[in-house]
Amino acid sequence: MKHFNKMLLAILVLISSYGLIASCTNKNIPLPASVSTGVIINHGNHIHLSGLTVGDTTQWKFDKAHSSVNWSSPFEGVGAPLTGKFNQFGVAEVTTAKMLSYATTAQPLPDTSWAFYENVPAKTHFSGYVQINQVNTGEPGRDGGCLVSTLGTTAIVTGTQNLSVTNVALIKTTKVEFDPLSNNYIATFNFTWKGNLGVPLTKSIVGKLTYIPSAVFSTHHEFGLSLAFQINCRDYGITSANVADVITIQVNTNFNNQ
Repeated sequence: MKHFNKMLLAILVLISSYGLIASCTNKNIPLPASVSTGVIINHGNHIHLSGLTVGDTTQWKFDKAHSSVNWSSPFEGVGAPLTGKFNQFGVAEVTTAKMLSYATTAQPLPDTSWAFYENVPAKTHFSGYVQINQVNTGEPGRDGGCLVSTLGTTAIVTGTQNLSVTNVALIKTTKVEFDPLSNNYIATFNFTWKGNLGVPLTKSIVGKLTYIPSAVFSTHHEFGLSLAFQINCRDYGITSANVADVITIQVNTNFNNQ
């Protein structure tokens, strides 16, 4: 029995030594590929519908004070990006009949032209606008001067919200679907803008839509939607060499149920 135990111990030592030698001599052999390197996609069942009734927590209201519409474009097509934002915008469908100047400093139209279904993107839709003359780069010389004329619009009239055809850029979704490579969504929408053209031009644009799930914020809930896309400003008659052909736009919107 003692002899057998010695033999077993010798065999184990031999096997261990072989394993050590093999591991040293094959240290450059690549590790096996992971079982999966893909993104884990998990869509919940949140549904957010618009409304204006204060105190109704089933209705979600546009939180403009915590939203933004930003743009960027390389200076002269090669330099560091020029950046800016639009001060006035909304989540409302602006039909031809509503393209007016409104004597108000508040939102000129109800921001209710949207609905979001986390797990049924075909039901998700939104419409929105920006007032072009409300561009804000932080440089007064550009905002009140060259940018207004470059973008084909008119100066701000104090106390009004200008939704005229020469001063609005519009978006309206035609399709929203899952992004197969992430938890985001692919939004296809019509982008309409007159720019320096004789009449407004509508082009179909594809962008990335990101959902930020609702969470408790102080005494209420808040959720967010972000839309990123690009346009070619030359399509809209913008000829200034100060900006590149492609302009990147980032729309960040938040909603609360107060």
